[in-house]
Amino acid sequence: MPYTTLISPEELKVLRHGGTPLMVFDCSFDLFDVTAGEERYRDAHIPGAVYAHLDRDLSDHGTPDANGKSQPHPDAASGGRHPLPAREKFAIWLSRVGFSNDMQAVVYDRSSGAYCGRLWWMLKWLGHDAVAVLDGGLKAWQEAGGEVTARVEPSHFQSNFEVKPPLRTLVTTKEVEARLQGAKQTVVDARAAPRYRGEVEPLDPVAGHIPGALNRPFVENFGADGRFKPAAQLREEFERVLAGRDPSTAVHHCGSGVSALPNLIAMEVAGFGPTALYAGSWSEWCSDPKRPVEKS
Repeated sequence: MPYTTLISPEELKVLRHGGTPLMVFDCSFDLFDVTAGEERYRDAHIPGAVYAHLDRDLSDHGTPDANGKSQPHPDAASGGRHPLPAREKFAIWLSRVGFSNDMQAVVYDRSSGAYCGRLWWMLKWLGHDAVAVLDGGLKAWQEAGGEVTARVEPSHFQSNFEVKPPLRTLVTTKEVEARLQGAKQTVVDARAAPRYRGEVEPLDPVAGHIPGALNRPFVENFGADGRFKPAAQLREEFERVLAGRDPSTAVHHCGSGVSALPNLIAMEVAGFGPTALYAGSWSEWCSDPKRPVEKS
């Protein structure tokens, strides 16, 4: 049976030595120092892990404009600060690093899943179900006695990853905007409460939130050990946030479509089933001054 949500360090140890076709991805990143994640990967990573850079590999920024500002590539699947690459374009990257359709993927970072959830979701979006987040990340792996290395990993033979029908739903800005009034949509904002309320905004030009959005800061999904909370606890907490709304109508977003993923994953761990992602998120929403903004 493939791992499709979370995998423990102990389960990964067994998997690595059990003959299952496997590729491990290190997605460590720092929004305020975009070189830090790769440097930490070079210092220590799970043996054999492939590094996936959020800006370079998991986003499609296109080319800089005349003012030196990057714009989403014309065929990008979303806007915002981390535009999603088109599915076919991302499949080319997967093929280049040697990932194939018969492999189990395991993704991890050094932030409890705040960044590696992006790759987890993107693989689901390309129709690949066998992908799991290493619960607790590299810290949990090391605490469980897992090996790390600073070696330069050899290149893999190129594969031919085939795009399948999506297993997760991508929602566009137009769809979110069209459903603001009366439609079955429950927008869940994963940013910290002060950003949601519009009190501060360190990254985007406008402060506030999408009208009607509920706030569930993504960090609330993790315990003190950096692992996801137990399923029953997550279910109880999300039921409290949703306050009677249909869980299947949830549309997750954050600042740029990355840290929203722990909420989406947590809902699946809690047994709610797949929900949607608004990948453009607040950074795309607030790029048009005509779109409504709430502060509270």
